[in-house]
Amino acid sequence: MARGKTPGLNTGSMSDISFLLLTFFLLTSSINTDQGIQRKLPPPPKKQTEDTKVHKRDVLVVLVNMNDQIMVNSEFLPDVKMLKDKTKEFIANPGNDETLSEKKKVYIQELGSEESVSKGVVSLQNDRGTSYEMYIAVQNQLTAAFNELRDEFSNARFGKNFNNLNNAQRKGVQKVIPINISEAEPVNYGGNK
Repeated sequence: MARGKTPGLNTGSMSDISFLLLTFFLLTSSINTDQGIQRKLPPPPKKQTEDTKVHKRDVLVVLVNMNDQIMVNSEFLPDVKMLKDKTKEFIANPGNDETLSEKKKVYIQELGSEESVSKGVVSLQNDRGTSYEMYIAVQNQLTAAFNELRDEFSNARFGKNFNNLNNAQRKGVQKVIPINISEAEPVNYGGNK
């Protein structure tokens, strides 16, 4: 018996099926886009005025080296969790200490009163070798410091946390305790790991 050619498979509809499967998976899967660190950048100043100049006293310098060690204003911190308290103390300046940030009186329309607003800015700079985990931990500590300060002010003023305030009250508290974090481009302090 003579062997003939075996008939080939009909693959004409394979491209249609694979396109339908691809469409199905694209439509049913979720793409999480809300990741990362949310920071709202301030608008650039029009010109350098006395209000836009930052004095050395008003800058909390936070450096993170390639070994994930933190230095705050030339003082090493043994634990990243200490950064939150250092930041809170610097921004709040409860005893008007001359080594901490200066405060100025500003009328806050949303609160209907004049409040003491810190001129303090947190200047953060990382080494290129800083681990991602340490970078996120430092960002979390800085954010927690400002959030706690806002909660403390809100509780003292309104008797409730910042998240429970109405929009006008929130805007007022945000003006009293603005998140002023300046992040510099990473550099190589100690070479490569």
